[in-house]
This record gives sequence, structure tokens and C-alpha cells, in this order.
Amino acid sequence: MSNGCAQGLDTGFVALGYAKVAFLGVVQGITELLPISSTAHMRIVPALLGWADPGSAFSAAMQLAALAAVISYFWGDVSRLTRESVGAAVGRRWNDPSLRLVVWIALATIPIGVAGIALSPILNQCNSPMRGLSVIGWACIAMAVLLGLAEIAARHRRTIADVRFLDAILVGVAQIGALIPGVSRSGSTLTAALGLGFKREEAARFSFLLGIPTIAMAGLKEMWELHKAHLDAHGWSVLAVGLVVASVSAFVAIWGLMRILERFSAWPFVIYRGLLGVGLLVAVAMGALH
Repeated sequence: MSNGCAQGLDTGFVALGYAKVAFLGVVQGITELLPISSTAHMRIVPALLGWADPGSAFSAAMQLAALAAVISYFWGDVSRLTRESVGAAVGRRWNDPSLRLVVWIALATIPIGVAGIALSPILNQCNSPMRGLSVIGWACIAMAVLLGLAEIAARHRRTIADVRFLDAILVGVAQIGALIPGVSRSGSTLTAALGLGFKREEAARFSFLLGIPTIAMAGLKEMWELHKAHLDAHGWSVLAVGLVVASVSAFVAIWGLMRILERFSAWPFVIYRGLLGVGLLVAVAMGALH
């Protein structure tokens, strides 16, 4: 199977080949974990270069590259939470802070899990209207406004040690916005965490840790869908190239994001998103992009 659609699943990335997928892997890896929407760039970059849309299956599968980058970058947090929460569960210390945080993260994943399953037929269908460039443009602008308002209103005082159950649920609900192309999971959760008063770098850290189950579920689900669609050996090898390149790029993106948030603010991303959305809408209106 090497065409762009199989059993209703958009697999346009296969026809692009290794070199183009490797290039898009770099773009996907960088934009996946920055609050600027990887889906938007996966539609815009190929359109500007005259390439076919790699498809929603490619973007979803690339979540596994993001997962590898997040776990490796935050390995200290991940290993500590795993070790301490398991120890607390075995010892029945139900009030242990690490165990509580892990349970809250698991519960906060439920909303996007339910919404993702419900919207999957629309999001993953060939030529999905949700991947329209106008939809992405408006989503970019909307999130630029919301992230800007959060940056203005944020108190920048709280840390992960201050996380409460309600915080986890609210940021978890914010993840649902990531299902809309152009919103960005990182962008929606970072905005919510900033709005709840977390320090910028702590908001990003909380966003990434809370996103681990969601990223894992999205990536593994898409791999299963590709398996059911009988993706051939060539298709899997093309996807593997994209995953390897994207994982390295995603790690670099996390490092850059943390440095920017520690030393500056989220305003560079607000400005970029706003300009990207406006530019995209103008390009579509003028017929420069389709």
C-alpha cells in the first residue's frame, strides 16, 4: 500500500519518499514540542514546497518521536516519579506527593482520550476538513491571543510541587484543543498552566510531564491504525526515517523552549503564531496556498 489513502486513513507521507520525509521529520520534531503547532507546519511547509500533504497519520505517528524526546529530556523527573509512586503504592502510602501527581496525570488524560476517539473518524479521514488551511490559520490566531493573555495575567510563582488535582484536570481539559489542527498540545497546555500561575519553565515542565500518556496513546494508536491499514515494508521504512530524525529534532526543540522560557517569556511564540495565522489566511485568500 503506497497510495495516499488506505481504508480511509491518510498516508500521503509514503509517496513523499525518504528525503522529503526526513526533511519534514526535522520540521515536525521542532514544531511538535514548541507551542506553535506541528500540524500547521505539516500543512504549510509541504504546500509551500509543492509537495503532497503527508497526512494526519504521519503527524500522529510522529508523536512517538516526541515521546522519546520528552522522556529522555525529563528523565530525572520521569524516573523519580515512577520510582517513588511505585514505592508508595506498594507501601500503601496513598498521600505520597509523587503518587498523587501520577494519578492526577492519569486522570487528566481521560478527557483528550475520549475526545480523540470520538473525533478520530473526522481527524484521520482523507482530505479532512479539519486540516483545511483556513481552519489552521484561525486556530493559530486564536491561540496567539490566548497565550498572550495568559502571559499578561500569569503570576509566575507556582512550581510543580504546588500542583493540585484541579490544576491537572484543567490542563488536561486544555489538551483537547490540540485535536484542532493549528492549536498545538504544547500551546494549549502551556497557556493553561501559565493561566494557573505557574512559572514559565515550570509550566512547560508540567505540560510535558502531563502530556506523556497522551503523546504515547496518540502515537501507539496511529501505529496500530497503520498496521490495520496494511502499510507495506516500504511505508514503514519511510516512517522510521521520519521518526528517527524527528526524535533528535524534538529533543533540541525542548532544550530551546526551556532556555527561552527561563530567560525571556512566551511572547516570541505569541508573535510568531499571530503572524503565521494572519499570513496563512492572507495566502489562502490570495490563492497562493490551497
